[in-house]
Amino acid sequence: MTMLSEEKLTSELLKSWGHAEGKAFGAALRDGQTALDQGTSLEDVRQMLEPYKPAPTIPLAPSGAKPFHINIEAEGADEEANLAAVKHHMTELMRTPTIEAGAIMPDACPAGPLGTIPVGGVVAARGAIHPGMHSADICCSVMMTEFEETEPAKILDAAHAMTHFGAGGRANGKRFTLSMTLYEEFRENRYLNNPKVLRAAQEHLGTQGDGNHFLFVGTSRNTGKTTIVTHHGSRGPGALLYKIGMNVAERFRRKLSPKTLKQNAWIPADTEEGIAYWEALQLIRKWTKANHNAIHQAASDLAGATVTRRFWNEHNFVFKRGDLFYHGKGATPAWEDYASDATGLTLIPLNMAEPVLVVRGKDASHALGFSPHGAGRNYSRSEHKRRTAGKTAEELLVEETKGLDIRFFENRIDVSELPSGYKKAGAVVAQIKKFGLAEIEDYIDPYGCIMAGEIEPFWKKNKGSRR
Repeated sequence: MTMLSEEKLTSELLKSWGHAEGKAFGAALRDGQTALDQGTSLEDVRQMLEPYKPAPTIPLAPSGAKPFHINIEAEGADEEANLAAVKHHMTELMRTPTIEAGAIMPDACPAGPLGTIPVGGVVAARGAIHPGMHSADICCSVMMTEFEETEPAKILDAAHAMTHFGAGGRANGKRFTLSMTLYEEFRENRYLNNPKVLRAAQEHLGTQGDGNHFLFVGTSRNTGKTTIVTHHGSRGPGALLYKIGMNVAERFRRKLSPKTLKQNAWIPADTEEGIAYWEALQLIRKWTKANHNAIHQAASDLAGATVTRRFWNEHNFVFKRGDLFYHGKGATPAWEDYASDATGLTLIPLNMAEPVLVVRGKDASHALGFSPHGAGRNYSRSEHKRRTAGKTAEELLVEETKGLDIRFFENRIDVSELPSGYKKAGAVVAQIKKFGLAEIEDYIDPYGCIMAGEIEPFWKKNKGSRR
């Protein structure tokens, strides 16, 4: 006959032993009390319950313990406020346990809640891939194609006739053909073998989205040749992978480092989940490159133009160098062999009325080997619209892009994408030179540009469709 112990195992006693409330806490109370009732000593029960304790968690680094490189200067009140906010975000971001180094570029600006990697931010993490640090627009990138003896107007008209901006994908009958090899590679990956991802990979090929994505046509100062530059990311497939990756990272965060900010959760790179996610990122990169290629080739075919050269680079991605994973959010790798298809040249767009810079990176250590991806903003889109409210969108467009062929796919001007919405191009170029981030080898002077334009919110469209 089992004798009940007079000793009671309480929650307070369990906590004093190092146990924490959770799934195993109730089981520890139950099993420990049973053992006491069976005559087991309190010390032996304490030892018996050791496996019930949660695994040790990884603490945040002390604030300010890990400094970051600053490759940006502030001129004026707006830039000073912007830089102060970027520093605040980076200070919190650097507390993430996996991060060993950080840097900010001349185009840096905040993006998201406190502690989120800013646009123009770079961090190096050990053994970890952070989905939130490449963002939902995975592999946002730019591609340039140069043509032999073709007029800019001809290329811009051809591009406008076959590109696609806005939400969603292409309609049936207007879709581009996705490589079956790439499609099968998607199906073999645990993250990408998903009906929504596979459907988006087919429907979104040949699309550019909205926001600051563009199709730019200009002329090379070095060669005098017409050039097209596109800017967009991985569209639906990338956005869906990001969502899946963030869910996986959150499960690891709760277990490994619950005090880490949710947006900075990570997937350990050496786990099955991490290996598969890294492979998924490389496949998304291949899809994004194919997306750029499809648009460029379709435009050149329609215009009857001969391609002389083409290259591309990404700026929202994760790059492995040595034993560290470098996360660039709106920052471009500036070392020559960052990828097997790297050419040593990268592109830095500034705004629709300024040249696209063709640069050769300097692999500066104080920038963790990166350079800027564009001009960046000093304040939000809504603040820009407030400041320009005294003029019509048409007046602003004419004033800021005089002589250029600027088109909006939705036939509504997006004022926030006009040059005044961005930092001064000259200041960004000066800082690229001052901080030794890249050497400018060519300028693609603007002829015209296509962007999505002001798009009606989806909820308004849905509301109208229900009437």
